[in-house]
Amino acid sequence: MRLALTSHLLVALPFLLQAAEPSYFREVQPILNKNCTSCHQPALNSSGLDLTTYKGFQTGGKRGAAFTAGAPDESLAIKFITGALKPPMPLGLPALAGADIATIRDWIKSGAKDDSPRELTSHEPTVYHQPPVITALRFSPDGKQLAVSGNREVLLHNADGSGLVRRLEGNAERILSIAFSASGNLMVAGGGTPARFGEIQFWDPGQGKLLRSVQVSTDTVFGASLSPDATKAAVGCVDNTVRAFETSTGKELYKIGTHENWVLGTVFGIDSKRLVSVGRDRAAKLIDANAGQFLENVNFLRGELAAVARNPKKDEIVIGGEERVPYIYWMDRPRNMKVGEEATLVRKLDPQDGAIFALDWSPDGKWVAVAGASPSVNIYDVETGAPVAACKGHSAGIYTVAFSPDSAHLATGGFDGEVRLYRAADCVLEKAFVPVPLEPVSAGGGAR
Repeated sequence: MRLALTSHLLVALPFLLQAAEPSYFREVQPILNKNCTSCHQPALNSSGLDLTTYKGFQTGGKRGAAFTAGAPDESLAIKFITGALKPPMPLGLPALAGADIATIRDWIKSGAKDDSPRELTSHEPTVYHQPPVITALRFSPDGKQLAVSGNREVLLHNADGSGLVRRLEGNAERILSIAFSASGNLMVAGGGTPARFGEIQFWDPGQGKLLRSVQVSTDTVFGASLSPDATKAAVGCVDNTVRAFETSTGKELYKIGTHENWVLGTVFGIDSKRLVSVGRDRAAKLIDANAGQFLENVNFLRGELAAVARNPKKDEIVIGGEERVPYIYWMDRPRNMKVGEEATLVRKLDPQDGAIFALDWSPDGKWVAVAGASPSVNIYDVETGAPVAACKGHSAGIYTVAFSPDSAHLATGGFDGEVRLYRAADCVLEKAFVPVPLEPVSAGGGAR
């Protein structure tokens, strides 16, 4: 009996030892993403070192190879993160935790193998065999282009849907939000790869150049927004935090943990000094965007919130979520409130046919577009709350809506993978198109 058990253990031992080996994909790469890739990436090329991929880490930078497999004490990476070589890394930030250093050391000692899934190591353009779910779209400020989310990329189209202009490929598997600066020289895309990392991409859309990429936490980020002065970007996270970043460097300015559930939307005030975030905890929270301090809740708590948009002309927001009712609020109290009073509430709009996923405010400040689980987008007059038009035609839920800069057109996208362009005043369909190039399925029935 004992001999048989010993035999089974001897057979299983190699597999147990293999399973115990440190993993580059599951353990080392997340440490690098969190602490190192904001500087060591292709867009910045600090010291010629790219830590966004195994190949880049293996190649090393100006000082030579970053690691020597099997010899951690001879590896430059270990020498820099332990302070044995100067300057200590990460530069200007707290030293890595001892456990993180030990993980990298053990991985190098065990042979520094790359166990990344093959599909994540390919840098070839995404091949589509069916339209992807569209989770973000936004017009450029000059009205000439429409940015649309794809799989691991943002696709820039002519604003009238007449053709694809450029494909902007990043690391994030999903792009969930897009925002442009007023000048159009900066575009921010927020998203990530579920259960792995969140990512904020900073692009020069005119040049198609990735300026910098910042990886955040261990899951996708939501509701990326740019301050009107374009100095800060904000995102919501699944760790219940709001995080703000300096656009010129990608440096994290602060994170605020006053939400009690996922944060799904953010928007800055008109003077860039304040920020409103919304999430699953039902709260719309007003934040001092310079100090990174929570000020107060804007709203009366009802259902979970998924979306927020601001009036381009003043500090007035519209919020919505599972309750199906869009609420318009002032960001500031007009007077001291009594318990149970909503002095900041301007008005509520009509209940929708499903949960609200997306909102947008027309640039002229006159209309609000509401979209969600229902395959229809409703447009309302802000001053009266009266319905203006209903944009129909999608076959399933709608996850993103955007007015054109002149407020004359509305772009929509969602589960069916089709972008639809409407005349905003009456929702007459102007164009419908699939935003990605589609390839046929191979004769054997599988994807190429």
